[in-house]
Amino acid sequence: MTPTLVFDIETVPDIAGLRILHGLDENVSDVEVAEMAFQQRRQITGSDFMPHHLQRVVAISCVLREGDNFKVWSLGEMDDDEGSLIQRFFDGIDKYTPQLVSWNGGGFDLPVLHYRGLIHGVQCARYWDMGEDDREFKWNNYISRYHMRHLDLMDLLAMYTGRANAPLDDLAKLMGLPGKLGMDGSQVWEAYQQGRLSEIRNYCETDVVNTWLVYARFQMMRGVLSRDAYKKECELVRCELGKLNLPHWQQFLAAWPVTGC
Repeated sequence: MTPTLVFDIETVPDIAGLRILHGLDENVSDVEVAEMAFQQRRQITGSDFMPHHLQRVVAISCVLREGDNFKVWSLGEMDDDEGSLIQRFFDGIDKYTPQLVSWNGGGFDLPVLHYRGLIHGVQCARYWDMGEDDREFKWNNYISRYHMRHLDLMDLLAMYTGRANAPLDDLAKLMGLPGKLGMDGSQVWEAYQQGRLSEIRNYCETDVVNTWLVYARFQMMRGVLSRDAYKKECELVRCELGKLNLPHWQQFLAAWPVTGC
């Protein structure tokens, strides 16, 4: 059976990159560099959301579902550099060729990983195969929007039109799931400045579990899972999270009533 890998990333402004592009030296603080970049983005777009290539990856969290096993974790160690985290992600794809599942991965996570991987010299031949080495990948690969080897669940449910996109947090809560806990994406930069990387990783992990549970409900909707199989999937996730006995999973489980299945 093909393993399923759900993934999510968290990012902060690429301060070193901004220094290079704007000719800023160390006399300008990181906070000042970021604020300058935010102001420029607001003038151009009305938002301080940085362009994809200037988003530095600080966390990549995954759910791996294979056979009878469910695992959730964040890649690498907290002091690993960005290039190492991204290489680890693509190494897993090269090794296992999993089914990838994301929420807005096609619109955000993967383009960021593409640009940042290019900057760091990351190698990921399997991911970029579009049929040159494996003919099967000509008809189903990770890159093409309408192929299923990477399923951007948000994009699919919205029928590939941004006008219909729904936030993961909203949809998860409407389904009886916990949704976002601890922080949201807009708070990651502040948390990072305060050295709260462990909290960022925990937040990212809860996001991928929410995504997996939404995906499981989708699989029931499309007939891949029966209703009983879906309930058993929820029970498996509850059981495995309970074994981890960590505060963020205790909070997650407390916010997830049994009726959420």
